[in-house]
Amino acid sequence: MAKIIPFRAIRPTRDKAYLVSSLPSYVYKKYILEAKLDSNPYTFLHIINPEFRKDNKTQPNTVERFEKVKEKFDEFIENGILIQDEKKHFYLYRQITPTNTYIGLITGIAVDDYLNGNIKIHEQTLTQREETFKMYLDVCQFNAEPVLLTYKDNAIINNIINKYLTKRSEYEFCTTHKIKQDLWLINDENDIEAITNEFSTINPIYIADGHHRSASSVLYAQSKRAENNNYDKEAPFNYFLAYFIAESKLNIIEYNRTVSDLNGLSTTEFLEKITTYFDVEQQEKRFYPTQKHHFSMYLENKWFLLKAKHNTFDEANVVGSLDAQILSQNLLKPILGIHDLKTDERIGFIDGKKGAKALQKMVDKNRAKVAFGLFPVSIEELKTIADNNEIMPPKSTYIEPKMRSGLTIYSLKE
Repeated sequence: MAKIIPFRAIRPTRDKAYLVSSLPSYVYKKYILEAKLDSNPYTFLHIINPEFRKDNKTQPNTVERFEKVKEKFDEFIENGILIQDEKKHFYLYRQITPTNTYIGLITGIAVDDYLNGNIKIHEQTLTQREETFKMYLDVCQFNAEPVLLTYKDNAIINNIINKYLTKRSEYEFCTTHKIKQDLWLINDENDIEAITNEFSTINPIYIADGHHRSASSVLYAQSKRAENNNYDKEAPFNYFLAYFIAESKLNIIEYNRTVSDLNGLSTTEFLEKITTYFDVEQQEKRFYPTQKHHFSMYLENKWFLLKAKHNTFDEANVVGSLDAQILSQNLLKPILGIHDLKTDERIGFIDGKKGAKALQKMVDKNRAKVAFGLFPVSIEELKTIADNNEIMPPKSTYIEPKMRSGLTIYSLKE
């Protein structure tokens, strides 16, 4: 079961919502980021980058930097750019992209659901990043970007969502990425109670994106609880910001690989070695894999189809039979000498939205020697791995929707 709560979001005024909301700063190319900061005084990027254009900057990921973030956040509130709702709501959020529509609920979710295993994970987190995000929460006292959670479709929740879709949204705007954004306030007490009750029967919940944010929220809550054994169980630190989207609305995209060299092998030697693990077929034109255990490979102006041989992996092992794992175990490690995907600088990752064309471009422009296209992981594979307390290889999935920062901010202040 999941314990969710409505909350009083800190959010932009209706007339400034499209100007405030932003993607994380690392998404933008430097010149685009600078242009946005120069031209838009309302963008949330000013909070994320509080010392833009300053000569004497604090160091990233330090208390001093996070204090600057908090100062800028408070300034946005003081200037009326951000306001806090007077009543507690759930928030219905929709993205309409050129290819998909994503609809889900923004709520608070109890950290205890993470601690007791009701929230399932499929990705390892790095202790250093967890501690950095916890430090951020200690200083800044707010969640600005929700963790993406997914759950089995529920008819009662869907009916309530559909009712609000017939009403005028609080926010309605389109971004330069051609994505339409809508936000509704779910303020009817009966609807809030019905949604809360339905989620109390849903078990388990799965993290789709935001493993580090959720883990750091748990660390933060544990530190606050340690300060006082008689802590208020309904205090804000016992919850974190979440965006719930039904499984049927989630979009799991593949993460492709590029490698900078052939580990000292000639092209002929490399192709010969991979035939131990794969059936290799040269293709006449650019292509993408259309089924599990098939890979596309681009090397020296040629496309190849690689079919994993059945005796080279364990089909009964869900992690072992993931295409990302098959490629690592049977090609990247033994042939190209790449043993750690997290640290080896020879390997790169490209999200599948960019398609085969992006892989070819990387090789043709000599930014990589060889590129591999993978077939995406299914929601059932993701769930089975999480249920079994197993972990996917790094960069196995690229999951949408990608959330914007600054639309609904969860305050950790008591």
